[in-house]
Amino acid sequence: MNYAIETNGLSKFYGDVRAVDSVDLRVGIGEIYGFLGLNGAGKTTTIRALLGMICPSEGNVKVLNQVLGRGGRGPWSQVGHLVESPSAYPELTVRENLDIARRLHGIQNPKVVDDVMDRLSIASYSRRKAGTLSSGNFQRLGLARALLHSPELLILDEPANGLDPAGLIEIRELLKSLAQEKGVTVLMSSHILTEVDRLATRIGIIHKGRLIEELDTDQLEKLRSKYLEVQARDLEGALASLQGAGYKPEIKDETILIENAQAIEHPDEVAKLLVNAGTPPTYLAMKQQNLEEHFMKLTGGTK
Repeated sequence: MNYAIETNGLSKFYGDVRAVDSVDLRVGIGEIYGFLGLNGAGKTTTIRALLGMICPSEGNVKVLNQVLGRGGRGPWSQVGHLVESPSAYPELTVRENLDIARRLHGIQNPKVVDDVMDRLSIASYSRRKAGTLSSGNFQRLGLARALLHSPELLILDEPANGLDPAGLIEIRELLKSLAQEKGVTVLMSSHILTEVDRLATRIGIIHKGRLIEELDTDQLEKLRSKYLEVQARDLEGALASLQGAGYKPEIKDETILIENAQAIEHPDEVAKLLVNAGTPPTYLAMKQQNLEEHFMKLTGGTK
């Protein structure tokens, strides 16, 4: 299988500190890969290694089927990136910044600047000096530079920084359309887990420099699934009643869990069933697992 990103035993040491420790990363072409971790977990160090900004202490990195080498060797004409804070010439306008980027990429057609400003909703700021932009529009400028040359691979470190709720939705839909309609591969890190949950097709979680878990599409769907939680004084009786009705309940920590679609859509029927069976619920509520809870549990964080 061809991967847009592939690392083998990727490690980066700073003295005795293992910022990244033997990470084997595989990102398929056309995927939106959410790369998650607590502050200091190794996300940005890994991303910098993927972009050839730092050399691994051990292991190797392959991007778009090319092994990265010393001297900045890599398929950079096909890669767009935004790492940590966007960079721009503060005294130049939005248009001038993007036009410089266009020429550096060897793009002859100046219309691409207008196109990318329209796409990122910053056309009305084209004559504004970059240094006077709000944090959200400065972030849009950084994203515009990353997209200017129509890359095959986007590597984005905290792309939602500074964006308001409308901007979050806009960028989410943009990245989704690039992946689905043009086959662009996206690797993104973000601390806004709800956004990653809505967007990513696969997720990797790094903790203390190690890739500790990956979730594929099916696992993510299960994580997002809804279920009913039921408690009753006569737990065994309630369980038997629900089993008899074909709901296939499970017990966990003195609580009955039901994932049956009919039960989720009609919890009133579940309540009525239990009352009629003489085992009325003391608690009945719709729940939904989410990525944030899973992440916190896995990394030992607190909520």
